[in-house]
Amino acid sequence: MVGYPNKKSSYETKGISAARRGMTLEHDINDTNKYYLDTDRAAIYKKPTPITIVNVDYKSRETAKITEAYFQVPSTTDYNGVYRGKYIDFEAKETHSRTSMPLSMIHPHQLTHLAKVVKYGGIAFLIVRFAVYDETYYVPAEMFLNKLKELKARSVKYEWFKENCVLIPYNFVTKVNYLNVVDTIIDGGDF
Repeated sequence: MVGYPNKKSSYETKGISAARRGMTLEHDINDTNKYYLDTDRAAIYKKPTPITIVNVDYKSRETAKITEAYFQVPSTTDYNGVYRGKYIDFEAKETHSRTSMPLSMIHPHQLTHLAKVVKYGGIAFLIVRFAVYDETYYVPAEMFLNKLKELKARSVKYEWFKENCVLIPYNFVTKVNYLNVVDTIIDGGDF
C-alpha cells in the first residue's frame, strides 16, 4: 500500500508482478482515471452499457438481483470525459495475439462514433494493449480509420502499432497515462 501525504487516497501496489498478471486493460484505465479525478487533473469515466431490466429477484433491497436483462442499443465507446476544456472519447481493446489486433474486436458503430467525435472537434482515440508483450499503445482515431480504408486483411498487424502509435509506459500510479499523449496533441505537437 502506498500512503500519500494528503491522506486522500492510496493505491494498492502489493503483489503486482513485473508482468502484472491478472490485470486487465480496463482495470488499469479505471485506476488511472480514478487517479486523474482524485488529483483534479481530468474527469473521464467508463460509460455504462445501456440495458433494459426485465426481471429482478427482489427478496430485499440488500439481496436484489437482476435475473434477466437485455442490451437496449449498441454502446458507442468505452470512455468519455473532459480534459483541459476538450471532449475526450476513446475505446479500449486488449488482444492476446502476438501478431495483430483482429478487426472483429471493434464494431462498425464504434468506428462511426469515433469518426463523428473527430469531425466535431473532440479528441478520439483507441488504447490498444498487446498483452503478450505487455505493451499499451495510444492510437489516434483518425489515423486508425485511415489505416482501415487501405487495409485488405481482417486485422491490423502488431508492427503497425509499434511503428506508428505511441507506446504508453506503465507505472504503479498512472498505469495507462494516456493524458501525457493528449497533452502533446492539445499543445499542437506531433507524437
